[in-house]
Amino acid sequence: MPKCFNLAAPANWCFRSTFTSCGLRSTVTDLGDGTTIHCWIPKSPKPTKPNMVLIHGFGFDSVWQWAETVRVLTPNFNIYVPDLVFFGNSYTTRPDRSDSFQAQCVKRVMEVNSVEKMSLIGMSYGGFVAYSMAAQYKECVEKVVICCSGVCLEEKDIKDGLFPVKNLDDAAHMLLPQTAEMMREVMRYTFAKPPKGLPSCLLNDFVEEMGSDFIEEKKDLIRAIPKDKRLSDLPKITQPTLIMWGDKDKIFPVELAHRLKRHLGDNAELIIIAGTGHVFAYEKPKEFHKHLKTFLLS
Repeated sequence: MPKCFNLAAPANWCFRSTFTSCGLRSTVTDLGDGTTIHCWIPKSPKPTKPNMVLIHGFGFDSVWQWAETVRVLTPNFNIYVPDLVFFGNSYTTRPDRSDSFQAQCVKRVMEVNSVEKMSLIGMSYGGFVAYSMAAQYKECVEKVVICCSGVCLEEKDIKDGLFPVKNLDDAAHMLLPQTAEMMREVMRYTFAKPPKGLPSCLLNDFVEEMGSDFIEEKKDLIRAIPKDKRLSDLPKITQPTLIMWGDKDKIFPVELAHRLKRHLGDNAELIIIAGTGHVFAYEKPKEFHKHLKTFLLS
């Protein structure tokens, strides 16, 4: 059988080149407690620019998820892009798997880099971390963007059938694909119109690029998301907040977007992008970045 041309490796090189051409450099910070965090930071941060932290979700490396956003926002912001614990080159020996712990790690990396004030954009799982940061560090976080992230879900939502999966193990199986067929399943859930006709060898290249490291630890991160969650316990963040969602999202149904808007009230703005799924930032990037800039630069 003829082999496919490997597109994943050159794509990864292109995305990393975008980061470096936008003035970012790769760093690794030892937090001194068994935790190390990889983060892209500005080579020469400008004191006249506000600081922006981009927090990724599950899936590909952060350079894949944020390359275009980095290009769009660099003229206006000092951009910081951390890899969360168990993603990229970030790791911990500590047992904590909560989004609160992830938020604390990101904040400590920002402190190491002398970042006192910042705004946050959190995508999917990264939205849980961004929300937690905003709640824990009110004096440091200025604005928050929550993208397709069910931060207001409750543990009972899974039993009530809100999600397409029956339990957290099924969710972990779907979000951590290890084969080409599993990759197709992920795309069926994340895209409103999944790409068709992709050969298995190409999908296997993308699976390899997503990595097979820390699979069990990542499953623990997924299991920790809804654990003991109740909406009544969710703090109301006080920063101006933009909520963005795809109307056909199957990972975190759009009901969770409206639930979060009701929870935050007038402090939040909700934008639903029509005809998109969980990966609306890929499906309609121009619309996504237009709304981002309008909110962040206002």
